[in-house]
Amino acid sequence: MLLKSLMEDDLIDMNESKIECSQMGTFPVRNIVMAFNAYMHHDSANKKNFQNGVIMSKMLEDIFSFDEIQDDCIKCGKCIPVCTIHIVNPDEVTSPRGFIDLLGAYKQGNLDLDKNAKDIFESCFLCTNCVDVCPKDLPVDMIIEQVRSDIAEKFGIAWYKRAFFLLLRYRWLNDIAFKLGWAFQTCGFKIKGDIDSMHSRLNLPIIKTDRLMPSLRKTSFLNAHPENIDNGGKRKVAIFIGCLANYNYRDVGDSLLEILEALEIDAFLAKSQKCCSAPAYFTGDFGTVDSLAKFNIEYFEGFSKDVEAIIVPEATCSAMLKIDYEHYFHDQPEWKARAKAIMSKVYMATEWLQNHTELEALLASKKKVPKLVTYHDPCHARKMQGIHEEPRNLVRQNYNIVEMSDSNACCGFGGITMQTEKYHFAKAAGIPKAAMIEKTGAEIVSAECSACRMQINNAMGVESKTIFKNPIELIAEALRD
Repeated sequence: MLLKSLMEDDLIDMNESKIECSQMGTFPVRNIVMAFNAYMHHDSANKKNFQNGVIMSKMLEDIFSFDEIQDDCIKCGKCIPVCTIHIVNPDEVTSPRGFIDLLGAYKQGNLDLDKNAKDIFESCFLCTNCVDVCPKDLPVDMIIEQVRSDIAEKFGIAWYKRAFFLLLRYRWLNDIAFKLGWAFQTCGFKIKGDIDSMHSRLNLPIIKTDRLMPSLRKTSFLNAHPENIDNGGKRKVAIFIGCLANYNYRDVGDSLLEILEALEIDAFLAKSQKCCSAPAYFTGDFGTVDSLAKFNIEYFEGFSKDVEAIIVPEATCSAMLKIDYEHYFHDQPEWKARAKAIMSKVYMATEWLQNHTELEALLASKKKVPKLVTYHDPCHARKMQGIHEEPRNLVRQNYNIVEMSDSNACCGFGGITMQTEKYHFAKAAGIPKAAMIEKTGAEIVSAECSACRMQINNAMGVESKTIFKNPIELIAEALRD
């Protein structure tokens, strides 16, 4: 609004003036203000309605029209106070409405996708806080995910990201890499086993000595158990474990098996599953997304009729499978329909256990565990899937829960790029979350997301007395007593 008024009054020259951004550099005004004409001709009929991440009134194809999204933004500013990147880097350019304006200008051919633009579009945490509070429910995260594909095509993807995504495509190769990592991790890292973490012995470009990383296990979850586990044969579910829980935080999967055994529900570990592709999707490597998503859909189709549900103890993986697959296949109708059909069986683990089993009553019959727990809501659980009461309902049967000041605030993980090139942003976003947790005095912080676990463990630091546990681990612990 300010820029528009200045231009109308001829107080700035659109062709010559520039805006200085403290973190991102200098930008020509003409590249930032292309959305203002669209703003003046807003059409309320174009409103995109979302509920828990599911598009209600518009076809997915229409969502990815950047200039229509630009038209719909009313510049109310409600997104600004909750935007994770704007909190740690308070520039209008790196705000939801700034992203929308720039994306509209890019689509209209008025903004070059240069390194400055790349830097800006890669600064979004994709936390969806803006979508959560937007009166127009504008899908800022979705259009940024799309433009990152264009960025990847133009600039390529860093070699270490390509290597990582290659591992995600081939489970056998991933198994070998992580087994080698386990064998040699003590050479370069100090292990902190009680929180499944490690920190470097040397200061490296990305991995500093004060940075906690997930430690590796000798045997992955999928390789540690038979594919079919018989617990009585009354009911049967499949498990999609997620990469971090498979290789790093293995107690999550082991605990889930304990719970299913207590409920007499058979488990199918679906050992041919591949990565959900979320890391590649958020980075713009759509080739990897296409390969992994199609494989998983075909694989799920092969066994879905034999199980009640596919349960996922990971918020990011669950959201990718249930919601983002359909978004990704918006221009591939056959695969979009297949994704939608099969993903109706996908649930977050606590969601399914709370709503489709007698677990809550079983937990209520067990004794209280004298530990204080605070709960963090992962962005991909509460905002994308509407899952936040379910884990609390189960955990509070045996633990005392104390809420932190803002459980919905993003912890700052943000994806591969945010954890590497833009780690300074991730670190800054993690500090207030760690402070909230510490202020509660809780002995345990819980969240159904291993990405949050990695970020929060690092934010709390090596000396923190607060331990991170997935709610699945807490539930299994309560059932043992």
